[in-house]
Amino acid sequence: MDNTGYTPEEPIAAVATALAPAALGLIRLSGKNSIQLLSKIFSRPKALNQAAGNTIVYGWIVEPQNDGLSEIAGSGQDLSQDKKNAARIDEVLVSVFRAPKSFTGEEMAEISCHGGTAVVTKIFNLLLRSGFRQAERGEFTFRAFINGKTDLTKAEAVREIIDSRTSASSQKAAGRLAGNLYAEIERIQKSLVDTLAQIEVEIEYPEDEETIADSYDQSKLLAAIESLRTLSSTWKSEKLYQEGARVVLCGKTNAGKSSLFNSLLKEERAIVSDIEGTTRDWIESWISLDGIPARLFDTAGFRATSDEIEARGVQSAKELSAEADLILYLADINEDAASLDLDFLRGGREPAIFVWNKIDKAGEARKKLAGAFFENAKKEIPSLAAEVFVSAKNGEGVQDLVAAAKGILLKGGESERSQAGLGSERQRRLVESALESLCHAATLQKGYSLDAAVQDIEDALDLLGELTGRVTADDILESVFSNFCVGK
Repeated sequence: MDNTGYTPEEPIAAVATALAPAALGLIRLSGKNSIQLLSKIFSRPKALNQAAGNTIVYGWIVEPQNDGLSEIAGSGQDLSQDKKNAARIDEVLVSVFRAPKSFTGEEMAEISCHGGTAVVTKIFNLLLRSGFRQAERGEFTFRAFINGKTDLTKAEAVREIIDSRTSASSQKAAGRLAGNLYAEIERIQKSLVDTLAQIEVEIEYPEDEETIADSYDQSKLLAAIESLRTLSSTWKSEKLYQEGARVVLCGKTNAGKSSLFNSLLKEERAIVSDIEGTTRDWIESWISLDGIPARLFDTAGFRATSDEIEARGVQSAKELSAEADLILYLADINEDAASLDLDFLRGGREPAIFVWNKIDKAGEARKKLAGAFFENAKKEIPSLAAEVFVSAKNGEGVQDLVAAAKGILLKGGESERSQAGLGSERQRRLVESALESLCHAATLQKGYSLDAAVQDIEDALDLLGELTGRVTADDILESVFSNFCVGK
């Protein structure tokens, strides 16, 4: 949102639910005198204006006739008894929140109405005529921030929860919304402030004539460095849970890629047929790999073909594989392994899982032969990270495949859900910059004044303050809140 010339407490309104036919619609209001302004179009203005915070008032949204909005708002009468002056629009419940005990810290109200698009739009337009302006993206959360009801880590967590594709990713964001990241940053900041206080004493009352950089107890400084390193290490897995991974199914024709695609998706999305070349182009869908969101691509089978369209599909499969985070290379365990085309894997850096399919039709001897082939192939192709045996037809081994895929994507970097983790690239950048400053302070050698260490620690504190929002430039706020939807 644009903060230039911003007016705090100005009454704002927004439709907080999708503008589409639904059972219910929600319209949010916030700002100075917002409840009084709402009473202009409410059938029971007196009851609404006198309502205590955290209560719900029943009534109708009405459209005043002839007399004008301002005159009716000042009447103080229940308009439900004066049908001549107002036309009923919808029967609603109004949730009342009094400052400072509200999400934004301001006077707020939420109108729960029926979810028809015409009704919701009509109520919203009446609010605009009554003195509200349309809220900008993220303005409710921005007001919560500037009124001290939240910090930037919690504000960013709101957007993460909205954008989450799996329950695991939403739970990780919920931890940040609950304040685990803020609490961890605050703990680190306290350690640094304690270290600064100790250094100031050393500067004021030195035992020696010269105050040198290594003349103070660095235990809290080193503990802060270790904590920031731990935080920094969480970003890789947290980013994966937020943004998801690109996973590509590829292999020869009739290896069972489309069947496995449907099995992982848990629905019949791809056409399955015994006819070679059925899949001529790639299709994709989002899936969950035990909590990790992933875009799964089903591609055309590798084979030499004179069909121009199918040949383009094969080329697309190889191009998608080159951009993948993980490749699932399928092979029919009952076919001759020597006929497999592994050339495109040889020069690739993308990790790959060799998936032997159709094990429901294979015996132990076939599995041993397949295992031996994989071990030899792995010597030539370092990107082959694992081998899994599945039956896409009956689901056998599919969970083993999911577990192997999750392990490779995370590479042991997953943080515990109770542990604080970084939720954005902005947070990662600030933590790493603060870490760099503290490492510099800790490695200053004799001959440097303690003032040099003080400067490094103060720089780190400023960076961590920017992370939570205590020290924040307008352009940072613009970056954070402009990505929100209207109504948040």
